[in-house]
Amino acid sequence: MQDNLYDITIIGGGPVGMFAGFYAGLRNLRVQLIESLPELGGQLNAIYPEKTILDVAGFTGVTGKQLVERLADQLATMDVDVKLGQAVTNLVKGPDAFKIQTTHETSASKTVLIATGGGSFEPRKLAVDNVEQFEHQHIVYSVQNLADFKGKTVIVAGGGNSAVDNALLLSDVAKQVYLIHRRDEFRGMEHMVDQLRASAVKVVTPYLIKKISAQADQVLVTAKKMRTEAETIEIVADKILVNYGFISSNKVSKGWELDLDESHHMFNVDTEMATSVAGVYAVGDSATYEGKDTLIATGFGEVPLAINQIANQLYPDRHLPIHSTALKR
Repeated sequence: MQDNLYDITIIGGGPVGMFAGFYAGLRNLRVQLIESLPELGGQLNAIYPEKTILDVAGFTGVTGKQLVERLADQLATMDVDVKLGQAVTNLVKGPDAFKIQTTHETSASKTVLIATGGGSFEPRKLAVDNVEQFEHQHIVYSVQNLADFKGKTVIVAGGGNSAVDNALLLSDVAKQVYLIHRRDEFRGMEHMVDQLRASAVKVVTPYLIKKISAQADQVLVTAKKMRTEAETIEIVADKILVNYGFISSNKVSKGWELDLDESHHMFNVDTEMATSVAGVYAVGDSATYEGKDTLIATGFGEVPLAINQIANQLYPDRHLPIHSTALKR
C-alpha cells in the first residue's frame, strides 16, 4: 500500500474538488481525486449546464458547462490521478496514513480533503396530483439543452436565484416565459431581479401551481392566488421548469470509521479548513463555519487555505509561495 501512498486524497469531483486538484498540483503534492459519478463537474454538469454562473471572478456569462470544461483543462495541466465512478465506502485513520476504500480499490493517503458538496440530491417536486404523468416531457427540473425550449411557451416555477436566472436565460429562446412565485418578493440577486422586472418575462405573483392537466400536446396549468379562497389563473404551456430547490442527502461519511463533527450534514472546520479529525479537511458546500456562504466563489477561496496548510504540515521545509506566478512558469 505504501507504493500507492498519496499526499492528499480529494473526495469529490465538482468544481471545488477540481480546483483543489489543480492547486495541490501547484504545490507538487501527490494527489488522487475520487468522484462517484462517471464524469467530473458535480451539480454544474448534472443540473446547471446551461445556467449562467455569476459569482466566479474574471468570467462574464460563463455557463456551468463552460466552467466545468475550463476547470477540466486546468486540472489536466497537473499530474493528478482522477478516478471516476468510484464511491468512497470507508475511510480509516491509521498511525501514519488513512486507508481509502472505494467500490473499486484500496489506497493510502497522508491527508484527506472532502469536497463532496451537498452530497446526493434530488429536486423538490410540484405538489400536484399526477405530477409523474407530465415529468420529462412537460415538467423538467433543469435546463440541459436550450434548444429544447426554443419557440416554446415556458412556465418557470420558483423564486430563488435559479428561477430568476433561468427565466432570463429562457427568455432569449422561448416564445414566452412566465415566472410563477408564491410571494411578491424574490430571493435572487438584486441586480438579476431588476433585470427580470425589465425583461419580457411575465411575472405572476403571488401564485402557486395547484393543478396540471393535458391539453392536446401541451399542458393547462392552474395557479391559485395566495391568501384567497378560489382566485385562480390558467396558462397553457409547453414546458414547466420547476426550480423549487433540491433535497440534499449528504451521506458521504456514512460507514466511514471516523468521528467527524458535523452540523446539518456539513463538516465543521476551523479557519484552515481542518475538521475535528487531524489530517482531514473540508471545503466548499461540504464545510461549514460561522458566516459561511455556500457559493462557488467561496469554495474556490477555501481551497488554497486547505491545500497550503496540508503542504506546510507534510513538508515544513518548503517555503509557502506568496504569488501563484512563483509556482509555475
